[in-house]
Amino acid sequence: MRRSLTKNQIIRKKADIDNVMKAGKRQSLSCFKLSVAKNDLPYSRLIVIPVRHYGNSVQRNRIRRQIKEIWRTNQERIQRGLDFAVVVYPSDGSTMTFEEKKTLILNLIERSGSLVG
Repeated sequence: MRRSLTKNQIIRKKADIDNVMKAGKRQSLSCFKLSVAKNDLPYSRLIVIPVRHYGNSVQRNRIRRQIKEIWRTNQERIQRGLDFAVVVYPSDGSTMTFEEKKTLILNLIERSGSLVG
């Protein structure tokens, strides 16, 4: 099993990001905001966007890696053919454990109707 996401699984183009943010179905919590939109591809894609004032670069990259790991390890439970954008806001997120973040992210995905099983 791959230990990282493939290039196809990461949203890179600005037009695709804009589509997810504008046309996507939204769910939010105090520290995370999730947008989900269809992508007409046989696989799902993800982008993690920490806001600019979310800590320093080390903290922004760490939260990005953690959310990508949560998404990668639960990929078989997530519907295919969707684009996911997770916006991370500064709040209690910096003091949360990985398991707490995992629970919150999976809760958001489930609330958006994108979790299978």
